[in-house]
Amino acid sequence: MNLKPIKSEEDYHNALERLEHIFDAPVNSKDGDEAEILSLLIENYENEFHPIEAPDPIAAIKIRMEELNMRQKDLIGIIGGKSRVSEILNKKKRLTVEMIRKLEQTLQISASVLVHNYQLNVK
Repeated sequence: MNLKPIKSEEDYHNALERLEHIFDAPVNSKDGDEAEILSLLIENYENEFHPIEAPDPIAAIKIRMEELNMRQKDLIGIIGGKSRVSEILNKKKRLTVEMIRKLEQTLQISASVLVHNYQLNVK
């Protein structure tokens, strides 16, 4: 085990290659311990240099609806009537706190995702 901090893209790619080779190593083995530490180093580097931003709240709703095989009409009663659902999904109206609470409960989407970077895009 020759671990060192990941300081460059080359180090990062080398670490990913190494992790790919030892990924299935048994827990508490030499390679298993190396894989665990290496994954922490990779995660740290990715958080700093390759951060993943939270998705747009409306995109998150649409993705979750697709996963649950839901259609727009299935949100009627959760976030309002037919026209309100359409306005929300087309970003013509903002989500309210009450809508966010209901969506969090119904779609199992974290409220922080539904509020994070939410921009009003009235057309």
